[in-house]
Amino acid sequence: MITIITEKPSVAREIAVIIRATEKKDGYLTGNGYFVTWALGHLVGLGMPEDYGITGFDKASLPILPNPFLLTVRKVSKNQGDSVDTGALKQLRIIRELFDNSDNIIVATDAGREGELIFRYIYEYLKCNKPFKRLWISSLTEKAIKLGFDNLKDAKEFDGLYQAAQARSRADWLVGINATQALSIALANGVYSLGRVQTPTLALICKRYLENRSFKVKNYWQIQLSHNKEMIDFKSISKIKWEDKKLAADVLKAIARNQTAIITSQVTKSVTEQPPLLFDLTGLQKEANKKLNLSAEETLNISQSLYEQKFITYPRTASKYIPEDMWAEIPNLVRALQRRENIKQNLSQMKWRRFNKHIVNDLRVTDHHGLLTTDKMPSALNPKENAIYNMVAFRLLEAVSQPCIKEITDVDLQVLHYDFTSKGYKIIESGWRSISGSFLDDDTEHVMDLPELKKDDELKIKEASVLEKKTKPPVLYTEAGLL
Repeated sequence: MITIITEKPSVAREIAVIIRATEKKDGYLTGNGYFVTWALGHLVGLGMPEDYGITGFDKASLPILPNPFLLTVRKVSKNQGDSVDTGALKQLRIIRELFDNSDNIIVATDAGREGELIFRYIYEYLKCNKPFKRLWISSLTEKAIKLGFDNLKDAKEFDGLYQAAQARSRADWLVGINATQALSIALANGVYSLGRVQTPTLALICKRYLENRSFKVKNYWQIQLSHNKEMIDFKSISKIKWEDKKLAADVLKAIARNQTAIITSQVTKSVTEQPPLLFDLTGLQKEANKKLNLSAEETLNISQSLYEQKFITYPRTASKYIPEDMWAEIPNLVRALQRRENIKQNLSQMKWRRFNKHIVNDLRVTDHHGLLTTDKMPSALNPKENAIYNMVAFRLLEAVSQPCIKEITDVDLQVLHYDFTSKGYKIIESGWRSISGSFLDDDTEHVMDLPELKKDDELKIKEASVLEKKTKPPVLYTEAGLL
């Protein structure tokens, strides 16, 4: 027999259907020479100080440096303290029995650092010595799973990944346990939690908060001019920012008497904006936080659900690229999106024989490639799932589209001896920006269409006004900013 171990029951069921192991048992499925079981996440983890005989917070015990580190069954917090999770204990007993009754193991936990750690900790805790191979897949479609089984990986290929995961796990333990106890002992009035990631992140948030709170808002004034040429209205703004409102008002009076601006410089340049790369997880979380106000955790959970429903590829990826051997699949994925009514009209903007190949880079693909949709189309998603799916789908379409080509024009004007500036743009080829219909980034200053202008032209000033503005404090972090 062969035992296949996954990270979640839902993934186990998907795999079991394909390998025809459909007989349900308590904690696993079986059939066709296979047991298919699951880990329910981190069943096994690093022991706590009490597992080493250290109770309470005692300065004499610090630093706590386990050698060797002990592995224990997952614990849950209760009123009387932490106790062993009975559900985890039961599942471990099932896994042990299946391992004992198998000749080989296939590891099908999530194909990433934490997935590798979940299995290896179980394998080590159970003192198992059965040989195992790795099922390494980025999609749960039938095609991807079958291809994965046809190309099972040698376990040794992932020893480095396990060591990296183990080092991360131990670093979190060493910093978290020792720093928390040390600070709590020093302050002697409660428990203060510190951690390898949480503490520097909290420091960033606090620093920005203090900068924001201590920032002194100042008023300043600029003069804005309105012009018209060739039936096109446009504006220019002073380069000087006056801190004295009266001085700005005096300049406005002088300009109003003059009523003419002279163009001192006009520069037009062509700008090519390459399309964005595919989303990695962090990129998707940032976008979802900015556009949908979703937390990073919500975005991860939603994308994990879409993955388990076979609608997108594995979400926990740090890469924005795909390998060369996947490029041939891209037209099929794009074509499949034609079945989505809200995407169909955007596909008409694409140049089918000229897909942009800049997302292909074997050297930039780490554990997993960038986020893609699959050829399985969703039909009944909830609103948040639908929004995240659309983000991944539209990013795929943008990524394989042609560059956007703009003409950017910078114009300098002078009134008396005061300098003004205006900026305009013209779309030459819309390219990837036609997918979303947005031609300016969110943080780009709004620019206008300008008439034909050249140096030494005289422009009438239709209207001049003083704009009151305020300096802005450093903005407080959003999740997108932190990410």
